[in-house]
Amino acid sequence: MDLWRNYNMDEKIGGIWHELGISGGTAVIVLIVLYFVIKWAVKNGVKEAYKDITGKKTYDDIETDKFISELGLDDDESKED
Repeated sequence: MDLWRNYNMDEKIGGIWHELGISGGTAVIVLIVLYFVIKWAVKNGVKEAYKDITGKKTYDDIETDKFISELGLDDDESKED
């Protein structure tokens, strides 16, 4: 079953995907994964920029510091940052 023909996709676009050996279902999965990777990267970038601009710690930083102190790893090396 060729999804490209069923949905009347452009010959050039369908040809590129066909030449790469990627079906319509695989293309959808790749696009979904790409969406979530970009979403994750933007979210982390915004958090980092917020921390740099305001100087405030985010919730994740507070949780990380709490976890480190519970493990007893808050020695001189981690306080240098």
